[in-house]
Amino acid sequence: MSGENQSSVSEFLLLWLSRQPQQQQLLFVLFLSMYLVTVLGNLLIILAISTDSRLHSPMYFFLSNLSFVDICFTSTTIPKMLTNHLLESQSISFSGCFIQMYFLFLCVDIDNFLLAVMAYDRFVAVCHPLHYTTKMTPRLCALLVAVSWGISCVNTLLHTLLIARLSFCADNRILHYFCDAAPLLKLSCSDTHLNEMLILTVGGLIITIPLVCILVSYICITSAVLRVPSTKGKQKAFSTCGSHLAVVFLFYGTIIAEYFSPSSSHSSETDTITTVMYTVVTPMLNPFIYTLRNKDMKGALRKMIGRKMGSI
Repeated sequence: MSGENQSSVSEFLLLWLSRQPQQQQLLFVLFLSMYLVTVLGNLLIILAISTDSRLHSPMYFFLSNLSFVDICFTSTTIPKMLTNHLLESQSISFSGCFIQMYFLFLCVDIDNFLLAVMAYDRFVAVCHPLHYTTKMTPRLCALLVAVSWGISCVNTLLHTLLIARLSFCADNRILHYFCDAAPLLKLSCSDTHLNEMLILTVGGLIITIPLVCILVSYICITSAVLRVPSTKGKQKAFSTCGSHLAVVFLFYGTIIAEYFSPSSSHSSETDTITTVMYTVVTPMLNPFIYTLRNKDMKGALRKMIGRKMGSI
């Protein structure tokens, strides 16, 4: 990293959420449990979709990609935190810190684009049902996912390299359990105005453009559903979108609170709460949100688990 030539800091110290030993033990068990639930829940979704031919549709293709990214999301931060606790260490190398931040930003961006793609999929399904199969072709679905990854990689690399080139002169204690932009900018002894401006502009566009697409899609969906004469038809149409909307509110609410408010208004407690929400809680809740409200997913999971139990 270029920042190593400018910085006297060779490693950072990741401070735990609490300095009390008893609270640390409780948080270790809590985060380990949440991590295992997240990985297991999202793996079950991926396996159910891949093994059940009824789920081989664009909506579930995007959902399996979202589940994969959510596994990567939590695996970027929690294992390092848990390992440091077991080893009674707080350190993360300079390069390791920026690698962790790169993959964190990457997962945030891809989640963002996938939620927009899933909203477009629901828009086509509800507003143009007769043309759904001709519009949402496997080639288009693969292209949308590939473009999401490509844009996310470039944007993430830009922000990571610009933060890595800053100087970190004395204090190396990150008041967080992983490397994130806000605490690193606070530690830097360089001018961070360019970084903050790019987060608000380029990063803002990466977040707001998909969010606008989601809002426009749901305005069109709502308009189309309200024209449906039967109440049962309206309920069925809205039920297919309810799970996605719940995830959208969870994800964007915490992201906007964390990255698009002035850094001077952040406190370490606020940063911790918001980042725990979008890096741990949201990926953990996604499998429950998408399965509890979805008959096809519940049926596929029961079928898969029954087949596994029968083979024992």
